Amino acid sequence: MDVSSRVLSELASREAALDAQIEAARAQAKQTVDAAEAQAAGIVQGAEAQVKAMQAEHEQKLSAEMQAVRDAARTQAGEQAQATRTRASDKLGQAVETIMRAVLP
Repeated sequence: MDVSSRVLSELASREAALDAQIEAARAQAKQTVDAAEAQAAGIVQGAEAQVKAMQAEHEQKLSAEMQAVRDAARTQAGEQAQATRTRASDKLGQAVETIMRAVLP
């Protein structure tokens, strides 16, 4: 019985060592998973920040383009208004000239 109890003791010792290895592997796996989750969260936060920055940049570009279109339209409208005033002034001068010729001998 002495041999069998030594064998049982050796088996129990090996089982305890295996249990310890299993627990160490579980702890290491948990640390690896936690680190991966933290890294993934960091990547997601970085991506979200990049998306926000890109949206802000796009909005700034869009705003600048809209302002440029407004400025161009305002300039064109001013030019057209000036051309219209010039034509009206010319026609008024012609009308006055026509009236003066008709009234004065």
